[in-house]
Amino acid sequence: MSLRVTLVQQPLFWQDPTRNRARFGELLSPLEGRTDLVVLPETFTTGFSMQPERLAEPVEGPTALWLRRTADRLGAVVTGSVMTVEDGRYFNRLLWAQPGGDLLHYDKRHLFRMGNEHEHFTPGGQAWCVEWRGLRFCPLVCYDLRFPVFSRRRPGLDYDALIYVANWPAARAYPWRQLLVARAIENQAYVIGVNRIGPDGAGIAHQGESRVCDYRGEPIADLAAEPTVATVTLDGGALRAFRERFPVQLDADRFTLES
Repeated sequence: MSLRVTLVQQPLFWQDPTRNRARFGELLSPLEGRTDLVVLPETFTTGFSMQPERLAEPVEGPTALWLRRTADRLGAVVTGSVMTVEDGRYFNRLLWAQPGGDLLHYDKRHLFRMGNEHEHFTPGGQAWCVEWRGLRFCPLVCYDLRFPVFSRRRPGLDYDALIYVANWPAARAYPWRQLLVARAIENQAYVIGVNRIGPDGAGIAHQGESRVCDYRGEPIADLAAEPTVATVTLDGGALRAFRERFPVQLDADRFTLES
């Protein structure tokens, strides 16, 4: 009922997928057999660039192949988001690579209009969850964190842990910290937030502060602003026991989401 999660908080080489894949490959090599799930930042091969016309990869592009190979080598899921082109449209696409070749994806639903993301990318659809080694995960992307209804644990989306991969700027560090706690408390779920650090090519600073909160909102891991690779353990038995003792979900409001 326990599962090891590794947070990879790093600066990114601006618009340079080859260098980013090589760097992350070096960082992840020591993790073989030592983790179950590796979480990388949003757009981890390029940074949060608004040039998908030049940088987006095809569905089975080099980063998808790299993720598959890395997952096989580590014996762990590896996830993060990548600029992807499919049928002439661009997506900020989270890829979930499981050992053995399975590659799932979620396209970022909420596009960050203040950064003009909605002018370059196509929004995704509904959230989903996937079971991995006894726990159920719902992986989302950055700005999705601000939308509690979309992230809400509910029938059809009954997860044990939320994941947010991010390029969240330092100027809004306080909301990042507080919203991760809020999502954990209101959903009685683990919440994993992995953010990049350092300035990007547009001059925007990122503070990192990646963290893992437990189902009460209390921190399990709380990283600062330094390059860090940190592994924590999620206890599924403790989570389920807490939900049984304090069954808030029995009084939750019913709702549906527009497509």
